[in-house]
Amino acid sequence: MYKINIAGSQLAFDCAPGDTIARAALRAGIGIPYECNVGCCGTCKIELLSGSVESNWPAAPGLGERDRMRGRVLGCQSRPVSDCTVKARVGDQYLTGRVPRRFEAVLAGQRDLTHDMRELRFSLPEAVDFLPGQYALLQLPGVDGPRAYSMSNIARDGATWHFQIRRVPGGQGGAAIFDRMKVGDRLTIDGPYGLAYLRTANQRDIVCIAGGSGLAPMISIARGLAADPALAGRRLHFFYGGRTARDICGSDMLAELPGWGERIHYYPTISMPEADAAPWSGRTGFVHELVAEVLGASLRDHEIYFAGPPAMAQAVQRMLFEAGVPGEQVHYDAFY
Repeated sequence: MYKINIAGSQLAFDCAPGDTIARAALRAGIGIPYECNVGCCGTCKIELLSGSVESNWPAAPGLGERDRMRGRVLGCQSRPVSDCTVKARVGDQYLTGRVPRRFEAVLAGQRDLTHDMRELRFSLPEAVDFLPGQYALLQLPGVDGPRAYSMSNIARDGATWHFQIRRVPGGQGGAAIFDRMKVGDRLTIDGPYGLAYLRTANQRDIVCIAGGSGLAPMISIARGLAADPALAGRRLHFFYGGRTARDICGSDMLAELPGWGERIHYYPTISMPEADAAPWSGRTGFVHELVAEVLGASLRDHEIYFAGPPAMAQAVQRMLFEAGVPGEQVHYDAFY
């Protein structure tokens, strides 16, 4: 174990060999900023004041040359090789709500959701709690470094975590999942992580906005809402965007929930109907445009969650800002 000291405070924690500073801090109940957990967003930058670290991804895009000149490192990529002192922001608002842990899991089942998205169901050695909307890091076979994927089920399902993963052209993670993994395979899962989880302390109705495999955390939030009797009075508006009709899915999962068609409503849309050979009689256009059209000024009265490709996420953020939605009512974990 290496000792990590937070400069300017009395806080210190142990970091196991091979673990990263950011994840070890969260395991110790110390919150430091993070989002993607895989080196891309740069939210977890810390300043290394003493000691030595090695990086899981030296060329990670979340760290610029100016950062390196100032002695900054990415907490999510930095493995200590000695005791260290770091300068970092600390706050309970960065805690995951559940202590992340690492464990072995077995692929118990899988099914295709669309032409390029697959659901994987993993059996765990014991039940591990997480909050609806959170994600985990999966160490996939033949892939360097973990990949972040959101759970689509809820912890009440027992010792099982479900993931809905899209195959991205050229992506190593998708290739491992679609081409190499089979039922019975084992892998390491590290989680839960993520701050865009279902909030239960208020009575605002909920908006979920998803694109691609961003479906998974939004389905988890919908399932969490339906399973909590204390939230029975809250309505859910679920928006899902794809390029063509064959990209659209999710309605069957929502239709299984109590309140479907009454307090749970589903709005799919496609942005490229001209490229689709299949007939489509539903909405067309971008998903953020549909949200603004359906809910308009009432968006300010909702708790809003969204997940999807970067371009979609940026468009949703702009739309919500222009609609005047308070920032504390918007929840999103940055993935790249």
